[in-house]
Amino acid sequence: MRAVDVIIKKRDHGELTQEEIEFFIQGFTRGEITDYQASAWAMAVLLNGMNDRETTDLTLAITHTGDILDLSGVVPIAVDKHSTGGVGDKTTLVAEPIVAACGLAVGKMSGHGLGFSGGTLDKMEAIPGFRTNLSQAEFIEQLRSVGLVLTGQTADLAPADGKLYALRDVTGTVDSIPLIASSVMSKKIAAGAQAIVLDVKVGVGAFMQTLDEARRLSQLMVSIGLLCGRRVVALLSDMNQPLGHAVGNSLEVIEAVQTLRGSGPADFREHCLTVASHMLMLGEKAETLAEGRRMAESALKNGLAWQTFRKLVAAQGGDVSFVDDVMKFPSAPFIEMVTAQREGYLLGIHAREVGETSLDLGAGRAKKSDLIDHSVGIMIHHKVGDRVDKDKPLFTVHANSHEKLEQAKERLLAAHQWSDKPCQPLPLFYGVIGE
Repeated sequence: MRAVDVIIKKRDHGELTQEEIEFFIQGFTRGEITDYQASAWAMAVLLNGMNDRETTDLTLAITHTGDILDLSGVVPIAVDKHSTGGVGDKTTLVAEPIVAACGLAVGKMSGHGLGFSGGTLDKMEAIPGFRTNLSQAEFIEQLRSVGLVLTGQTADLAPADGKLYALRDVTGTVDSIPLIASSVMSKKIAAGAQAIVLDVKVGVGAFMQTLDEARRLSQLMVSIGLLCGRRVVALLSDMNQPLGHAVGNSLEVIEAVQTLRGSGPADFREHCLTVASHMLMLGEKAETLAEGRRMAESALKNGLAWQTFRKLVAAQGGDVSFVDDVMKFPSAPFIEMVTAQREGYLLGIHAREVGETSLDLGAGRAKKSDLIDHSVGIMIHHKVGDRVDKDKPLFTVHANSHEKLEQAKERLLAAHQWSDKPCQPLPLFYGVIGE
């Protein structure tokens, strides 16, 4: 069997066998199949797709390139949450401390930025000293002692996914349903969580731009999870406008801290509470969604979620003084607030344009070797449906050069769409699959 034959077969719309998929993934993991061959294969999958059987085989092939954690002897039930990626999506930083504060262990292995969508690890690495490279032994011990872990996947867990994940980011193959599904579920299965809540974004700022695409991805991931003995629920959530106000690593950490301490944007707070409620029910801590909601709200109100977040930061070497006093985060050298040039109602705030503008400011990576500037980003001050008066604050840009500042202002003004008549706000969620 040759790698080029597998590439050609998928290029020509062929259905790959389990043996061909395992051969390709194992060979790529060992370095016998090159990056450029894997890039060609990934592009063929993006263009021609995979059926459900192929995608399940791909998920298991990736999973079995490394160890599979068994957490059953560590905690009664470990729950995890995964987002397919969105603009301003810092949900993990709030929802998971809420759930852990309610006594349900959360063990999460996350990733760095993927295209215009910010990565959870990039946000947490804005906190000086915070380690995202825990070993398996450290992962298990922290899950047992703290009840909450947020780290990158170790080299021993689904190593094929780590290689493919980095490759997809720079080869235009991010938004492929089979590649997304296999990437997400291989990590979740390998990391040992028994219950998984998937936050599947849909809209112009998501990889799934239509509800049909989002439903297909969700159904596929739920099916893969069930076949592997996991309890899985997928929430279909809106990503036509940024979630919350902050887009950019330090800015998003600050917004998450504000939310944990009782303030924060209303849409972001509601999103986190909904995700946490499903996690608590799926993890058998709450019998109903309503009970899970009451538990989640209580953990926010009484400060236990905030204290759990501080414990997470401290346990992984982060400087807790930065989250205690967010003014310690470095500021970008160029900060400018831009006002509305007209009055009216916001008909749209194009999430992808906002995300790509943040990427160009330096908050993400255009290629694997790029360094991230944690201080840059954007604050979007309004939501779709808001009435905004002329000369009132519209957005604020945090940039590291005057040139980037001016480019960002132009793009963000164009990303705001206006109406003279009142318009409806966007929903936070469109439905649940696998409940």
